[in-house]
Amino acid sequence: MSTKALTFARNLLRPNSITFCLNQTFSKNSASLFVPPSVTAVKHSEASPLAEQSNKIKVTLVPGDGVGPELMSCVREVYKQLGVPVEFEEILASELLPGRSHSVEDLKESFKRNKVGLMGVLTTPAIGESGQLESMNQKIRLQLDLFAHVIRIKSLPGLKLRYSNIDFVVIREQKEGEYSALEHESVPGVVESLKITTRENALRIAKFAFDYAVSNNRKKVTAVHKANIMKLGDGLFIESCKEIAQMYPNIKFETMIIDNCCMQLVSKPQQFDVMVLPNLYGNIVGNLAVGLVGGPGIVPGESYSNDIAVFESGARHAFATAAGRNIANPTAMILTSANLLKHLNLNIYAQKIENSVFKVIKSGKYRTKDIGGYCNQNDFFKAILNNLE
Repeated sequence: MSTKALTFARNLLRPNSITFCLNQTFSKNSASLFVPPSVTAVKHSEASPLAEQSNKIKVTLVPGDGVGPELMSCVREVYKQLGVPVEFEEILASELLPGRSHSVEDLKESFKRNKVGLMGVLTTPAIGESGQLESMNQKIRLQLDLFAHVIRIKSLPGLKLRYSNIDFVVIREQKEGEYSALEHESVPGVVESLKITTRENALRIAKFAFDYAVSNNRKKVTAVHKANIMKLGDGLFIESCKEIAQMYPNIKFETMIIDNCCMQLVSKPQQFDVMVLPNLYGNIVGNLAVGLVGGPGIVPGESYSNDIAVFESGARHAFATAAGRNIANPTAMILTSANLLKHLNLNIYAQKIENSVFKVIKSGKYRTKDIGGYCNQNDFFKAILNNLE
């Protein structure tokens, strides 16, 4: 098993990836939206021949499971009403319905061809049909090198919640750690799960977090860990973050143990600015943070490689129990689609979408039940459409 783990760790990284990482500066595009170094706005001349002919930008669209397809329908309707020059290349993917799903290879080819995508949530079953330990989600992230997941946690005007004036960012490394899918049963009743931490990926995500802070006028980066217990694995993560922090003397750097971090989040979340975390901690803290500002129906997110951007909801919940019941909140996916347009430098359309969503939520007249209202999805969505200007 040790040989397998070593092979996995080596395959996890592209050649010279850390040299590339440390020589790059993550910055903003002309829309002032943070992007990785080689991910720039997709120009019409760089799109596929079909996109050139139709004068539209090609974007990969993965509806996902649960309420994903109906939320994507909302996005399509918004784009249609505004006349957004985007053409979706739809790819069906699901571990729950493998017979109707495209392969991971199909997904990879589409994302690599278009460089940008809009993705619903793919449910990972507890026991996969194929018996493989590695989920479709993790295969996609590894094969596309989507090493960073970014969620901006921000209070929305008009929502009366326990906390207000929250504005921080959760940056999660999402290629290794406990998601390495390396498990075995040593003897009956004893299972060993390997947590993989590499210096290269730790340095890479730390560099990403500090560049994000600089590009977005943030003042502090908090690295979250459990190095007091996992002294080697999490110790390596923290040492890598400290090494990168020395390159950014104008950004305050601090470390925080994960259990204390969770307590601080529900005590005084306003103290945080940019948080950088290993894979599992990032998943947990990201979901906790989303709950502070209204829940998974509110918060958008995105994942980055060096040349691909995938836009998705901040909290990955398929909400299968709500599918077809006309109750799911489309806000997160609509705001995610607005962020996608910013990434493409289609700022006018993005601003119209955001203004409409924020206006409807702030007015308080139309809200879904998850944010304290009584509307169904259709009524709430119609209010958004009616406020598009």
